[in-house]
Amino acid sequence: MITVNKSKFWIPSMFDEFFPANNLDSLNYERFSIPKVNIKENLTTFVVEVAAPGLKKEDFAIEIEKLVLTVSSNFTPKRETTGTDNDTQFTRKEFNYASFTRSFTLPKKVKVEGIDATYTDGVLTISLPKKEVKEEIKHMVEIS
Repeated sequence: MITVNKSKFWIPSMFDEFFPANNLDSLNYERFSIPKVNIKENLTTFVVEVAAPGLKKEDFAIEIEKLVLTVSSNFTPKRETTGTDNDTQFTRKEFNYASFTRSFTLPKKVKVEGIDATYTDGVLTISLPKKEVKEEIKHMVEIS
């Protein structure tokens, strides 16, 4: 469904031509609000980066249970106004923030006690240190 805002003024109709409504406007944006993730690994650490711009660090919850890392946000959007008078309306509004949950199964070599997280420039970075892996000693069994 396309919503057309009929106006007596020429400016809104001109903007409607340049910024037409599209079918995404009528969809439920929560389906599209799952943040993208990068996962990196080096010799000592796994790093999970969650792209979540527009939030605050207080909006996140990070939990680990039975080697499952769960990152979630229970963000509740505020009612937005674009001006002080009631005549101001959005011509197009695409900024959208919604609650989400992402879960990842961790390898056994993650040291759960040393996990650290930071939120900078819209990216939540979770550092997961690895446990020291002791080399297995090869043991030969003699057959008698």
